[in-house]
Amino acid sequence: MAAQLKQDLNVEAELIIGKSGEFTVWVDDRKVAEKTWSGFPDPDDVVDAVREASAG
Repeated sequence: MAAQLKQDLNVEAELIIGKSGEFTVWVDDRKVAEKTWSGFPDPDDVVDAVREASAG
């Protein structure tokens, strides 16, 4: 995911170890994507969410 964010948006992602199975994407103080009971978000959806949050 970090590599895709770098490639698509030229964004450096900071990876922080969380609780087991946790996957949450933050832009500044705003949560833009996270893992749910149904699984991980689609990588393209995460890139789109980061793009949108970064633009506004």
